[in-house]
Amino acid sequence: MNKIGIIANPASGKDIRRLVSHATTIDNNEKVNIVERIVLSAEAFGVKDILIMPDTFQIGYKVLDNLNTLGELSTNLQIMNMKVRGSIDDTINAAKLMEEYGVDCLVVLGGDGTSRAVAKSINKTPIISISTGTNNVYPEMLEGTVVGMAAAFVASQKFGLNNIYHRDKRIEIFKDGILVDIALVDSVISKNLFVGAKAIWDVEDMEKVIVTRAYPGTIGFSSLVGCRKIIEIEDDFGAVIDLTENKYKIIAPIAAGTIEKVHMGDTKIINLNEEYKFTSKEKGVIALDGEREISFKKGETFIFKITRKGPIRVNIKSALELAQAQGFFNI
Repeated sequence: MNKIGIIANPASGKDIRRLVSHATTIDNNEKVNIVERIVLSAEAFGVKDILIMPDTFQIGYKVLDNLNTLGELSTNLQIMNMKVRGSIDDTINAAKLMEEYGVDCLVVLGGDGTSRAVAKSINKTPIISISTGTNNVYPEMLEGTVVGMAAAFVASQKFGLNNIYHRDKRIEIFKDGILVDIALVDSVISKNLFVGAKAIWDVEDMEKVIVTRAYPGTIGFSSLVGCRKIIEIEDDFGAVIDLTENKYKIIAPIAAGTIEKVHMGDTKIINLNEEYKFTSKEKGVIALDGEREISFKKGETFIFKITRKGPIRVNIKSALELAQAQGFFNI
């Protein structure tokens, strides 16, 4: 009880989409500042233990050193003892270890890809995702101080908290009956096989877009669906569009400052646990939450399924309103 974990991805916001769009840059020094504010706020509201993922930029160690130097650290702040590889595996492994350790709330700094990595290895730990990446449909723009308050309220476990959570949807990708990978927001099937740059951004190469949520005001490929149909996080369905068809033409924000005209077919609803089958006609790649992950050859078949097996998400507004109603701020 009263334990939180913090995962700050030093690589978030540094992919090719920074070069081909006008996205806001949050550098690693600012991530240090954000984590400091989370820690100071959380400890002020009673959090006793805070665990931080180690990383190549040493965000956690800088936070520890800065706050100790200022004499502002009173909680037990630890950097996890784990091997750092400088890859997505760091986030996956850290999230798994934090859940095993029993943190009451997990705070994630990054983009859609970072939250996806966390979702691959946790099941029962509530998360708060802060936007510091390029694709920011899943995480939110949140002030670290407020995040620390909400995380402390969740970690206190003194109150009935069911009304401040929801279980998110996810896209599950199967091949030969085996779960290959997941996405939280969108999965894009592309003819561009090159995976070196990881991030996907060229609409001309895309064949299909599968989403769990869609809104015209979200930046990214889910907006292609959102400009035709809005899908809320509460809706028990997702959708798929075919970009090889030319029935409709829309204009949508696929990246920060990048607006594209795109043609597509009808929006097909995919209900929860319904299977959507795709058989490739040529070589290509499947991008998950904006990043190329699964390459395929001609004739390979994949099953896409939308489920309610995503992370348990904390609604910050609901959490703080309940905290106020329950007297959490009284001293």
